[in-house]
Amino acid sequence: MTTPSDRLTDLEIRNAEQEHTIEELSGQVAEQWKVIERLQKKVDALAERFLELEDQAAPDIPVTRPPHW
Repeated sequence: MTTPSDRLTDLEIRNAEQEHTIEELSGQVAEQWKVIERLQKKVDALAERFLELEDQAAPDIPVTRPPHW
């Protein structure tokens, strides 16, 4: 039979383990956020570069009426 003291000790141990797990997860989330921000900056830079290259490579097509008009 478990005594209230044993039960309280078990709950304190479980609480300490959960606090440790939460701290670890918080650290991992913070690291992932840094990675996401870095990747977002790279994607933005690549998108801007792509648009610049697309503008340079695209020929200017004159606006004309179709032949059937």
